[in-house]
Amino acid sequence: MKILKPKIVFLGTPDFSLSSLKALIESDFKPVLVVTQPDQPVGRKQKFTPPPIKELAADSNLKIFQPKNKIELKKIFTEQDFDLAILVAYGMIIPAEILAKPTLGFLNLHPSLLPKYRGSSPIQTAILNGDTETGVTIIKLTDQVDAGPVIASEKIKISPEDNSEILSQRLADLGGQLLISILPDYLSGKIQPEIQDEKKASFTGLMKREDGLINWQKSAPEIRRQFLAFYPWPGVFSHLDGKRVKIANLSVLEGDFDPNLRPGELFFGPNGSLAVKCGQGGIELKTVQLEGKKEMIGKDFLRGQKDLAGKILS
Repeated sequence: MKILKPKIVFLGTPDFSLSSLKALIESDFKPVLVVTQPDQPVGRKQKFTPPPIKELAADSNLKIFQPKNKIELKKIFTEQDFDLAILVAYGMIIPAEILAKPTLGFLNLHPSLLPKYRGSSPIQTAILNGDTETGVTIIKLTDQVDAGPVIASEKIKISPEDNSEILSQRLADLGGQLLISILPDYLSGKIQPEIQDEKKASFTGLMKREDGLINWQKSAPEIRRQFLAFYPWPGVFSHLDGKRVKIANLSVLEGDFDPNLRPGELFFGPNGSLAVKCGQGGIELKTVQLEGKKEMIGKDFLRGQKDLAGKILS
């Protein structure tokens, strides 16, 4: 079926969704409705805050719907007819009965080169694994997580300096561009979706706060990738004398040092910097935050902590 001026509903919630919605608004494919998650309490005062997508939609005078559950979500698709639904990091699994409502189904933008890295943490996993490239994939949404047929994909190089925040924005922008570029051919029926190869599928799980705990038996490059992958959340940390130490910034230590140091052992690096031995190599702790204290530069941390050299981070 060819639909050149479709009635589109957009579903998205976090910052990652913004580039796609912006691209749609600025094109010939402006949505008639934006669906996003309810406002959530944020910060110490638990102030109810709208999701980023709601603010963009409101600024663009788009109709907004924030269903609290799948029953409310189903209602909007029952009461209105849409030609196409576009989902980008919405935050709710779409029931099969809703998937069948739009004439042209649901398109979903996923930040990996499917079938590699299905699931909730593809960006972090790519950095953790030391991948040199990743990308975005647009699929037709099915009731199997990230397993739908592929409409289009686009690759991007991963820079050694990319953390999850930076790479996420790069992929979001790439995805918005790809979405707009393929919509005319998709709507005119020129694109034939390709079934994913299940033998090549890999899966990623939900990141948890405890995943940020550093294992000092690992090599310095591995620990640096962990830091990059978990920035800004959940961050990386260790323990010193039973207290949690957040490591807000680090780098691989250059130069030689005592090879007899134990993994996790603190020592003085070049220019008196605070450093720690890894399974292979060393890490300079540039910025740290001891539990209950303010964040500080590693050298300042040294001044406030006596006899650090020789202590073990765990």
